[in-house]
Amino acid sequence: MAYSDWWKKSVVYQVYPRSYQDSNGDGIGDLPGLTSRLPYIKDLGADVIWLNPIYKSPDKDNGYDISDYRSIQPAYGTMDDFDKMLQEAHVLGLKIIMDLVVNHTSDQNKWFQESKKSKDNPYRDYYIWRDPVDGHAPNNWGSYFNGSTWKFDETTGQYYLHLFADGQPDLNWENPQVRDEVWNVMRFWLDKGVDGFRMDVINLISKPAGLPDGPKAPNEKYADVGKVVADGPRLNEFLQEMNQKVLSKYDVMTVGEMPDSTPEDAIKYTGLDSHELHMVFQFDHVGLAGNADKRLGKWNDAPIKLVELKKSLSKWETELNGKGWNSLYWNNHDQPRAVSRFATDDPKYRVKAAKMLGTTLHMMQGTPYVYEGEELGMTNVHYTKLSQYEDLESLNAYHEFVDDEKIVDADSMLKYLSYKSRDNARTPMQWDENKNSGFTSGKPWFELNPNFKEINARDQIEDSKSVFSYYKKLIDLRHNSDLIVYGDYELLDPEEEQVFAYKRRYNDETLLVISNFTKEQVTRDYGQSKGKLLIGNYDDDLDMEIRPYESKVYLFR
Repeated sequence: MAYSDWWKKSVVYQVYPRSYQDSNGDGIGDLPGLTSRLPYIKDLGADVIWLNPIYKSPDKDNGYDISDYRSIQPAYGTMDDFDKMLQEAHVLGLKIIMDLVVNHTSDQNKWFQESKKSKDNPYRDYYIWRDPVDGHAPNNWGSYFNGSTWKFDETTGQYYLHLFADGQPDLNWENPQVRDEVWNVMRFWLDKGVDGFRMDVINLISKPAGLPDGPKAPNEKYADVGKVVADGPRLNEFLQEMNQKVLSKYDVMTVGEMPDSTPEDAIKYTGLDSHELHMVFQFDHVGLAGNADKRLGKWNDAPIKLVELKKSLSKWETELNGKGWNSLYWNNHDQPRAVSRFATDDPKYRVKAAKMLGTTLHMMQGTPYVYEGEELGMTNVHYTKLSQYEDLESLNAYHEFVDDEKIVDADSMLKYLSYKSRDNARTPMQWDENKNSGFTSGKPWFELNPNFKEINARDQIEDSKSVFSYYKKLIDLRHNSDLIVYGDYELLDPEEEQVFAYKRRYNDETLLVISNFTKEQVTRDYGQSKGKLLIGNYDDDLDMEIRPYESKVYLFR
């Protein structure tokens, strides 16, 4: 059965349900709250909503530890609430894609509860169990959330594998019964009418044969598990089976989160003839770091060099052109706020900077993703105390680098967290200037960013000069331009350190995009005087003068 590539022209809006809208005063965002805000998302112009996990979960990792794939987390509502939300979304012409988390489950999942009972339990082989090696863990892999990837189970005397938290045991995809369980879960939601899946760390499901030790960097206690496990030997086979048995039967969109993947990998999984997925989330640009201390990994507040950012984004634009399809994003629930990280949240420039980032991304080839609040220019919250953090990854990193390894002092680590922690993206949505910013009538599950009186949706919806209104224009341009959707990409001046400029070409039309990533006014001539200004984040155009955080797009025919 052939389906159209509707997802290529779509814009996706990501909702982190816990922080979006509370309807019952318990301080936690929920499905009825989201339903009430669907007209807002429609007004923005988005076509698809990506929902972070709403399944039943003990919430050790904010829902990415699933105990029941066919039940709704009670704090979010009921299955009836979900069905109503899905129906209302479809009435408005909005599609819904779910977060599919099947590299691992919760340790409270019935499969794992059975698996750990005994070595001969029918569910034992649903997970990856190994005997100790010389009295310690089976190999030297280090968890994404710090420490070993192995946890010892006293009952059976074996270790189980968890690439993330120890409450997130990895499924054994080598077992065909496990794959059948996953296909049935997917069919359950697709038969309800959902329009696709974002697949969490899907390129980690195929582990290397024999689970060998990985190479360790000097002075490192563990091997980098991403380098060892990503894009394993049977990944293509598993994804092709998924497509053949499930995805090909439905008109859906799919995006695979694939840490450590390269463009060459992505083409294998999303190639136009691969019969696997439609696009991948890659991490090149959000993985850039300016700190030379490799022991800290991503935890630093050094600014990203524009030359490196351009190189990263352009690599994916050019190498996937005509062979695969890009996902375009600045931030999500796992990344700090885009305007704080890639530009500035200085109140003097924040609005211009947020519009500049939006322009730079939305004029590229690929499907753009807007994370809740990005369309308002929401910023990092900049917490100053460890007690304000909730994110497991951030807390683990603090204890490892400050308490255990003593690599940095407490003040420095708190500074790094204020810049890079995932919690920056998880503060509640800022709807208005009233108590709790309209998010809840109760006590919010998480502290709001105190700048909600200055940055909120109510103020921006009716303001033609707001970030929200500007994003509406960007989305509308994409909906009405094959040039923006399909055009080839060419980076201009790769070594230019202040301006990101590129061209798009399709048929007889050319698009020129110029973005100043600094607070300095610069003069650059890209031939813009010969084009027609299509959109810009200043009220006028000074031609070759490019003002602080200015972005402008020209059309040539």
